[in-house]
Amino acid sequence: MSTHFTDQGFVPLAVAVLTVSDTRTAAEDSSGDLLQAKAQEAGHRVVARELVRDDVYQLRAVFSRWIADPQVQVVLSTGGTGLTGRDSTPEAVAPLLDKQIEGFGELFRALSFVEIGASTVQSRALAGLANGTFIFCLPGSTGACRTAWEQILLAQLDVRTPPCNFAQLIPRLRER
Repeated sequence: MSTHFTDQGFVPLAVAVLTVSDTRTAAEDSSGDLLQAKAQEAGHRVVARELVRDDVYQLRAVFSRWIADPQVQVVLSTGGTGLTGRDSTPEAVAPLLDKQIEGFGELFRALSFVEIGASTVQSRALAGLANGTFIFCLPGSTGACRTAWEQILLAQLDVRTPPCNFAQLIPRLRER
């Protein structure tokens, strides 16, 4: 997919990366590594990174801290979006959102269908806004994170992407 950019200059965003896992260690966090690398390669600043157990209250604590931090503009989380008993990222995040971005999950699953077929229905990827902070909750697989970054987030987090993008909204998100 070709993305055409406007002449406006690139604006780096402050990104936090959260890995949700009961089994991975920082040394085994390939999805978090990928998201951090992709964000930095695109020119964004990764200002925080954590790995947290799949516990709704621990997750809410981290998300809440980053939502309250005016220095964090975007949160990318990976993991905890499946259907098993321990998958609780959507339950942790949904009550914190001011607005949900329904189209993100819909588009992610449509793109994933091309790659993994009907198994994409098991993904509960979601996105939304909380206190002017964009939050994107992705599956834990590195492939899913790559799909989300390369086919959605890279362009939407770049102010130069026409006709519109998430990045251009950031200055107006905290207006009431």
